[in-house]
Amino acid sequence: MIGMSFASFVALLILGFIAAIIMHSAIRYRMVAGVDGFIAKWIAGWIGAWLGTPVLGHWWFNIQNVYVIPALVGAFVGAFSLAFLAKVTAATNASIAKAAAATPGPEMLRKAS
Repeated sequence: MIGMSFASFVALLILGFIAAIIMHSAIRYRMVAGVDGFIAKWIAGWIGAWLGTPVLGHWWFNIQNVYVIPALVGAFVGAFSLAFLAKVTAATNASIAKAAAATPGPEMLRKAS
């Protein structure tokens, strides 16, 4: 898959797009609500589709040397993984910010005279 043809690239791009549109619009599993979140999932879906065939194997049928089912599963895994990691990072950052706001700063710890 390293030296792929343009037709293979487009097939992976379409499979990544299908995974991204289903994740973003149908399931509504979003990391960012706008177009930039969709494009990020599309790129992650393309990478997942690219890795899907070598990792999951060669089965069922292929289009331009891309096995559709393993590539589609890989695209969904890639898009889901990116959205999940973004949500976990946001939740962790929010809890760290909440903990930092709850602890008193040095100016609050001065002894009243």
